[in-house]
Amino acid sequence: MTIQRLNKGLMYLIMLLFAVFSLTPFYFMLIMGTYVNEDLFTGLKLLPGTYLLENWKTVMATDFARFYGNSLYIAIIATAGGLFVSALAGFAFAKYDFKLKNMLLLVVIGTLAVPNQLGLIGFVVEMKWMGMINSHWPLILPPMVNAFAVFWLMSFIKTAIPNEVMESCRMDGCGELRIFWQMVLPNITPALVTIFLILFLHSWNNYLVPLVVLNKAELYTIPLAISMLGNMYRNDYAAKILALALATVPVLIFFAVFSKSLIRGLMVGSVKG
Repeated sequence: MTIQRLNKGLMYLIMLLFAVFSLTPFYFMLIMGTYVNEDLFTGLKLLPGTYLLENWKTVMATDFARFYGNSLYIAIIATAGGLFVSALAGFAFAKYDFKLKNMLLLVVIGTLAVPNQLGLIGFVVEMKWMGMINSHWPLILPPMVNAFAVFWLMSFIKTAIPNEVMESCRMDGCGELRIFWQMVLPNITPALVTIFLILFLHSWNNYLVPLVVLNKAELYTIPLAISMLGNMYRNDYAAKILALALATVPVLIFFAVFSKSLIRGLMVGSVKG
């Protein structure tokens, strides 16, 4: 019993050290946001400063609340749409046979090897032709089609949903959409949570696409707003760091709430894939 307690205590100690190591950068980010910009270059700060209110005023003077709202609603809509489209596509690839299925699957998997930056010019030209420049549509619609999410959910559904169960549902009179809504989705919740967090984080941190498609300040998202803090004569790094800390809050909340489902989805997906 003593050895078991010792092992358990050692495990908790290791976990605590990992937690402290992981949270230390966020702690320093919070601390650095409480100092005058010039003080950041005088050495590492361990205790809070007295300039938090001024940095807060600097951040809020840029209409940061509007940018926060822009990023939030863009990320939520794009993530919800991407989750729905990916689940439908993954279900189709996993459980149905149709013409050109293998070719389409190769196309989906092949896009994972193509960097997003490679098609940026063509993407901008396409958005301009469709009249979507200087709007949030380029940040909402394209992320709804995510090859990784389709491949992940396809792999998960293929083994998580037995074909025999689907046949039983059909014999009971269930249609395909009802099978998808009432039988498939409830049984792949860990995978859905994992994809939700990945898509949300990607949309929330997206900087390159907003940079090239948005020219109106009122449409800016948080990454663009943070990069614009300061003026042509001075970079206010302290205010930028405080803004980064504020931008990290939703991500921390989502990961804290859904951490168990995320870990379960990653573990089950890695084994089943």
